[in-house]
Amino acid sequence: MISLGSLFSRKPGPLLGLDVSSSSLKLVELDHDAGGNLVLRRCAIEPLERGWINDGNIEKFDEVADAVRRLVKKSGTRTKNVAMALPPSAVITKKIVLPGGLSDQELEFQVESEANQYIPFSLDEVSLDFCVIGPSVSSVGDVEVLIAASRKEKVQDRQGLAEAAGLKPVVLDIESYASRLAAGRLIERLPNKGVDLVVALFEVGAVATSMQVIRNDEVLYDRDQAFGGAQLTQLIVRQYGFSVEEAEAKKRSGELPEDYETGVLKPFVDSLAQEISRALQFFFTSTPHNRVDRVMLAGGSAPLPGLTEAVTAYSSFPCMLVNPFEGMEVGGDVRMAKMAREAPSYLTSCGLAMRRFLQ
Repeated sequence: MISLGSLFSRKPGPLLGLDVSSSSLKLVELDHDAGGNLVLRRCAIEPLERGWINDGNIEKFDEVADAVRRLVKKSGTRTKNVAMALPPSAVITKKIVLPGGLSDQELEFQVESEANQYIPFSLDEVSLDFCVIGPSVSSVGDVEVLIAASRKEKVQDRQGLAEAAGLKPVVLDIESYASRLAAGRLIERLPNKGVDLVVALFEVGAVATSMQVIRNDEVLYDRDQAFGGAQLTQLIVRQYGFSVEEAEAKKRSGELPEDYETGVLKPFVDSLAQEISRALQFFFTSTPHNRVDRVMLAGGSAPLPGLTEAVTAYSSFPCMLVNPFEGMEVGGDVRMAKMAREAPSYLTSCGLAMRRFLQ
């Protein structure tokens, strides 16, 4: 079984959510107040240089470990337990049906027997875990079980990264599951608590955009596409002759020439909105669905000026910017203006931090 707790572990006590992406590290720490309401205690972002992480693989381990240490120091946290995640591409998941009433040991034996059919590696090479979802809808007396497996080196990379930064990895999740957990709390805040609403969640990252279409906590469709904020950086490089590093820094600070908004930003925002609209069309042609009730945008490029309006214009569906901390109390150590500006980037790390409160 998996060596550092569980892909689906839920641990009490203080817990950091640490999201490791290709362009940055994001850290979130949540708490409960006396009334049981969520409190944002800390959040921080640390940028990473290009090439340090590619396709979820840590290429420059020491540099990324140093960045994690800087992030922890910047956040001011003293918490050591951390929840991390692997990209969906690094994890094989499969739902199976097993007889109800099995002991834990019998369940584990059955899962390992079934896993051999679905995992294209020797079980000695993988970290394997499972969780019982609930009663089977198609087979009375049986239960649905979700199996998750990842190559051991992928798991050990995340574990080693946390330990090198002085943290204790106790939960290893899947990025899309964590972001869906955080988004689920926001969907419940929609009319009728979001019941039966079809929501398209887009996380616009640096090099890729992930899409999940969700209804009542069920994923109807998911897809990754190769477009993201790094393309805007490349446009700035071509337009103004900056180095990639200069372009990235100026994009963050807003110190760009006067014609940037009309000559570079608006065409890019329109292009991004068209890509999102096109992705929705793929969903409609691949499923019985022909509409969504809401488009939600998260990720580092989601707050680009005019993007939500452009998505609504191109897709004809209402679009909103995600703030995973919406409705939470905010602790005194959080810089409100900075947090509000960066909030869409924290969706996955917020979901990871929420693992603390799931029993």
